Amino acid sequence: MSFDIDEIDRKLLAELQRDGTLSVDQLSERVALSRNACWRRVKRLEEDGVITGRVALVDAEKLGLGLSVFILIRTSNHDPDWLQKFRAAVTGLSEIIGVYRMSGDLDYVLRARVADVKAYDRLYQRLIAKVALSDVSASFVMEEIKETTVVPMELR
Repeated sequence: MSFDIDEIDRKLLAELQRDGTLSVDQLSERVALSRNACWRRVKRLEEDGVITGRVALVDAEKLGLGLSVFILIRTSNHDPDWLQKFRAAVTGLSEIIGVYRMSGDLDYVLRARVADVKAYDRLYQRLIAKVALSDVSASFVMEEIKETTVVPMELR
Protein backbone atom coordinates (compact mmCIF):
# COMPACT_ATOMS: atom_id res chain seq x y z
CA MET A 1 0.00 0.00 0.00
CA SER A 2 1.47 3.34 -1.05
CA PHE A 3 0.91 6.58 0.85
CA ASP A 4 0.80 10.08 -0.54
CA ILE A 5 4.04 11.54 0.78
CA ASP A 6 4.78 15.17 0.00
CA GLU A 7 8.16 16.90 -0.16
CA ILE A 8 8.13 17.93 3.51
CA ASP A 9 7.35 14.36 4.62
CA ARG A 10 10.21 13.14 2.42
CA LYS A 11 12.57 15.63 4.08
CA LEU A 12 11.38 14.53 7.53
CA LEU A 13 11.88 10.88 6.66
CA ALA A 14 15.32 11.53 5.16
CA GLU A 15 16.45 13.39 8.31
CA LEU A 16 15.03 10.74 10.66
CA GLN A 17 16.72 7.97 8.68
CA ARG A 18 20.05 9.78 9.07
CA ASP A 19 19.52 10.37 12.79
CA GLY A 20 16.54 8.92 14.66
CA THR A 21 17.60 10.71 17.86
CA LEU A 22 16.78 14.20 16.57
CA SER A 23 14.47 16.16 18.84
CA VAL A 24 11.34 17.69 17.35
CA ASP A 25 13.01 21.10 17.66
CA GLN A 26 16.09 19.96 15.74
CA LEU A 27 13.97 18.20 13.13
CA SER A 28 11.66 21.18 12.61
CA GLU A 29 14.69 23.43 12.13
CA ARG A 30 16.21 21.12 9.52
CA VAL A 31 13.02 20.91 7.43
CA ALA A 32 11.96 24.55 7.96
CA LEU A 33 8.66 23.73 9.66
CA SER A 34 7.13 24.87 12.94
CA ARG A 35 7.66 22.59 15.93
CA ASN A 36 3.94 21.70 16.21
CA ALA A 37 3.52 21.05 12.49
CA CYS A 38 6.63 18.89 12.51
CA TRP A 39 5.39 16.89 15.52
CA ARG A 40 1.95 16.35 13.90
CA ARG A 41 3.52 15.13 10.66
CA VAL A 42 5.84 12.69 12.44
CA LYS A 43 2.92 11.36 14.52
CA ARG A 44 0.83 10.89 11.34
CA LEU A 45 3.69 9.06 9.63
CA GLU A 46 3.94 6.78 12.68
CA GLU A 47 0.17 6.19 12.84
CA ASP A 48 0.03 5.46 9.09
CA GLY A 49 2.81 2.88 9.52
CA VAL A 50 5.28 4.76 7.31
CA ILE A 51 7.62 5.10 10.29
CA THR A 52 7.69 1.60 11.75
CA GLY A 53 10.22 2.12 14.52
CA ARG A 54 13.36 3.86 15.66
CA VAL A 55 16.48 1.86 16.35
CA ALA A 56 20.17 2.14 17.13
CA LEU A 57 22.45 0.73 14.43
CA VAL A 58 25.33 -1.30 15.82
CA ASP A 59 28.66 -2.44 14.39
CA ALA A 60 28.28 -6.23 14.18
CA GLU A 61 32.03 -6.75 13.84
CA LYS A 62 32.72 -4.93 17.12
CA LEU A 63 30.24 -7.31 18.74
CA GLY A 64 32.11 -10.36 17.46
CA LEU A 65 29.72 -11.06 14.58
CA GLY A 66 32.03 -10.17 11.73
CA LEU A 67 30.88 -12.77 9.20
CA SER A 68 27.88 -11.94 7.05
CA VAL A 69 26.37 -14.95 5.28
CA PHE A 70 23.76 -15.35 2.56
CA ILE A 71 22.07 -18.73 2.83
CA LEU A 72 20.45 -19.96 -0.38
CA ILE A 73 17.61 -22.43 0.02
CA ARG A 74 15.62 -24.63 -2.31
CA THR A 75 12.78 -26.79 -1.11
CA SER A 76 10.54 -29.33 -2.78
CA ASN A 77 7.83 -28.80 -0.17
CA HIS A 78 5.55 -25.76 -0.41
CA ASP A 79 2.53 -26.83 1.62
CA PRO A 80 1.14 -24.63 4.44
CA ASP A 81 2.38 -26.89 7.25
CA TRP A 82 5.95 -26.82 5.92
CA LEU A 83 5.79 -23.05 5.47
CA GLN A 84 4.60 -22.60 9.05
CA LYS A 85 7.50 -24.76 10.31
CA PHE A 86 9.96 -22.87 8.12
CA ARG A 87 8.73 -19.47 9.33
CA ALA A 88 8.97 -20.61 12.95
CA ALA A 89 12.47 -21.98 12.38
CA VAL A 90 13.96 -18.92 10.69
CA THR A 91 12.28 -16.36 12.93
CA GLY A 92 13.42 -18.30 16.00
CA LEU A 93 17.12 -18.15 15.12
CA SER A 94 18.52 -14.77 16.19
CA GLU A 95 21.54 -15.02 13.87
CA ILE A 96 19.18 -14.86 10.88
CA ILE A 97 18.55 -11.17 10.29
CA GLY A 98 16.75 -11.32 6.94
CA VAL A 99 14.49 -13.86 5.23
CA TYR A 100 13.26 -13.42 1.67
CA ARG A 101 10.96 -15.62 -0.46
CA MET A 102 12.27 -15.43 -4.01
CA SER A 103 11.11 -15.83 -7.57
CA GLY A 104 13.26 -17.85 -9.97
CA ASP A 105 15.52 -20.80 -9.16
CA LEU A 106 15.88 -20.14 -5.44
CA ASP A 107 13.01 -20.46 -3.02
CA TYR A 108 14.48 -18.45 -0.12
CA VAL A 109 17.49 -16.31 0.66
CA LEU A 110 18.44 -15.82 4.29
CA ARG A 111 20.90 -13.30 5.63
CA ALA A 112 22.76 -14.13 8.81
CA ARG A 113 25.40 -12.59 11.07
CA VAL A 114 27.77 -14.96 12.85
CA ALA A 115 31.22 -14.88 14.41
CA ASP A 116 32.94 -17.23 11.95
CA VAL A 117 32.51 -20.31 9.74
CA LYS A 118 32.21 -22.61 12.79
CA ALA A 119 29.38 -20.45 14.13
CA TYR A 120 27.71 -20.63 10.70
CA ASP A 121 27.96 -24.44 10.80
CA ARG A 122 26.26 -24.49 14.21
CA LEU A 123 23.49 -22.27 12.80
CA TYR A 124 23.15 -24.54 9.76
CA GLN A 125 22.86 -27.64 11.98
CA ARG A 126 20.16 -26.01 14.11
CA LEU A 127 18.24 -24.88 11.01
CA ILE A 128 18.16 -28.27 9.28
CA ALA A 129 17.14 -29.93 12.56
CA LYS A 130 14.04 -27.73 12.64
CA VAL A 131 12.80 -28.00 9.03
CA ALA A 132 13.40 -30.23 6.01
CA LEU A 133 15.21 -28.47 3.15
CA SER A 134 16.07 -29.87 -0.29
CA ASP A 135 19.20 -27.84 -0.94
CA VAL A 136 21.13 -25.37 1.20
CA SER A 137 24.24 -23.47 0.20
CA ALA A 138 25.95 -20.45 1.67
CA SER A 139 27.95 -17.54 0.35
CA PHE A 140 30.21 -15.69 2.76
CA VAL A 141 30.59 -11.95 2.33
CA MET A 142 34.21 -11.06 1.62
CA GLU A 143 33.70 -7.28 1.60
CA GLU A 144 30.68 -5.14 2.41
CA ILE A 145 30.80 -2.43 -0.23
CA LYS A 146 27.47 -0.85 0.64
CA GLU A 147 24.95 -1.63 3.34
CA THR A 148 22.26 0.77 4.43
CA THR A 149 18.88 0.86 6.09
CA VAL A 150 18.00 4.13 4.35
CA VAL A 151 15.00 4.01 2.01
CA PRO A 152 15.56 6.47 -0.87
CA MET A 153 13.50 9.63 -0.55
CA GLU A 154 13.94 11.02 -4.05
CA LEU A 155 10.74 12.10 -5.75
CA ARG A 156 9.28 9.55 -8.12
